[in-house]
Amino acid sequence: MGWLQFLSRLAFICGFFFLLAISLRYDNWVKDETIVSTIITIGYFIGLIVVPITCLCYIVIMLSRVKLNKYIPGWLIIANFIFLFALLFYIFYLDDPYYHQ
Repeated sequence: MGWLQFLSRLAFICGFFFLLAISLRYDNWVKDETIVSTIITIGYFIGLIVVPITCLCYIVIMLSRVKLNKYIPGWLIIANFIFLFALLFYIFYLDDPYYHQ
């Protein structure tokens, strides 16, 4: 389950960068354009792929009756699901064109 540990850590980093990218949307607190583009790339593009795949892997492993806490810390599992809900909230609610009318 080393691959799942790596994927979990990567999803956590991408989820954190997603929150940073959302904060950059409302306030440009970083003045360096290279750092801004890196945050946006990791947060929006890689995060939209890695976080849902990781949570899907969690669900599949839990449905196969394997103890997930034996391989991945509980706080990391919870944090990745919170990042997934934040992604879904952003996609379906905040990025909705009817929301900004």
